[in-house]
Amino acid sequence: MKKFFAVLWFVAAVATGYAQAYKDGEFLKFRIHYFFVNAGYATLRLDSLHMNGRPVYHAVGLGRSSSLSALVMRVNDRYESYFDLQNRPLRFIRNIEEGTYRKNVEFIFHHDRHTLQVIDKLRNKVKTFKVPADVQDMVSVYYAMRNVDTSKLKAGDFIEQNIFFDDELYPFRMKILGREVIKTKFGYIKALILRPYVVADRVFKEEESLTIWVSDDENKIPLLIEAKLLVGSIKASLVKYKNLKYPIRFSKTPALD
Repeated sequence: MKKFFAVLWFVAAVATGYAQAYKDGEFLKFRIHYFFVNAGYATLRLDSLHMNGRPVYHAVGLGRSSSLSALVMRVNDRYESYFDLQNRPLRFIRNIEEGTYRKNVEFIFHHDRHTLQVIDKLRNKVKTFKVPADVQDMVSVYYAMRNVDTSKLKAGDFIEQNIFFDDELYPFRMKILGREVIKTKFGYIKALILRPYVVADRVFKEEESLTIWVSDDENKIPLLIEAKLLVGSIKASLVKYKNLKYPIRFSKTPALD
């Protein structure tokens, strides 16, 4: 599960995209499980504040391994994004510890110059990259794409977004697989099924190894994320939520109106 906490932000990010679908104080908590083992938890919280005299949102994503998983590999990840009311990222922080692997970088976005500074705090290096106007970081994209009107999207359609990640610009694509009613901890709910396209590597089985179920409503919050690995799969399921902008409807039976 070394990369799964990062993937959680990356794929939950494109769960959804322009009336804002969230509000100050929104909080989501996910349980990460590998087979029948509780591998850890991930949380995502959104608050509003002011930066340089302007109103912005501050999103913080945290990933922690469980005490049992930490015996194999300790995970302590922190992701932060500051973005304006138009969903343009201003600052992004990625500070992660995954086993012996460490990374602590900060992005500073200069939208007037279409550039991005990447500050590597561990190596004391600064790089500057040219980026397009619609660039997002791996946390801000989650909120930007939640504002997409998905009501008219059908199976086979794509949602696309440019994401800057690990010194590279990724043309990220999310395919609509369809809709279904799924069972959650809170009851049954209508869900939109999405498949993000990622590059296969040593961890993920193939390009189509990730699947996301998001609430098929105005909130568009992730309900379940599944990543197929070379051995087995890891799942992240929603176990807690609060301060959603819109009411969310769960049913005791799969027969929804």
